[in-house]
Amino acid sequence: MPKIIVDHRENREIVKELYKQGIDVEIKTLNSADFVMQIKDVNNNVKDLGIERKTLRDFLNSIIDKRILNQLIVMKEHFPLQLLIIEGEENIYAIRDFHPNSIRGILSSIAIDYQVPMIQTKNYRDTAAYLALIARRLEKPRRSISLLIKRKPLTLKEQQEYIIESLPGIGPNLAKSLLNKFKNVKNVMNAKEDKLQKVDKIGDKKSKLIREILDSEYKE
Repeated sequence: MPKIIVDHRENREIVKELYKQGIDVEIKTLNSADFVMQIKDVNNNVKDLGIERKTLRDFLNSIIDKRILNQLIVMKEHFPLQLLIIEGEENIYAIRDFHPNSIRGILSSIAIDYQVPMIQTKNYRDTAAYLALIARRLEKPRRSISLLIKRKPLTLKEQQEYIIESLPGIGPNLAKSLLNKFKNVKNVMNAKEDKLQKVDKIGDKKSKLIREILDSEYKE
């Protein structure tokens, strides 16, 4: 059964909803984060996730005293993964007399500078549903995400060009030039730097990078 550690000061209605969702809840005093759970990343590594929950009004109040930034800093020190949940359906720009850019600025800073993802929920029930869904990720194997856009090539020629285009700095025209020069994919992959440089628009820098990609040992 998935388990979530909940700070003792958290909303009891959320705790009740988590029980209804079939989540094992442990109430503790947490120094940072409102919720803590373990999840799997795409490589199936188990990691601790710290979650901070703010209602819209509390979020805006925490901007004034910069409490939110301090809380996120502490949370990042304690947990390898972090999440901020902002709860409420009101118009965030109309609740208090804030300039919209102040709110946009803090949201941008959280996402970009602090690199903490955010989820907005409607109410405590919606928050509990998100928490339960995230907690259940521990029970399921994660799948690695491919870095390539998959498509079904129509011809052998397209498959060959597709493979060569995956090399750094190689676009459609250069892929065709390489294949015309070396005749097949294997010869392109085996070509030394000086041979690669004989193809127009492949200089010293690009040829070194290609060989580095092809020759470097793969490490997980």
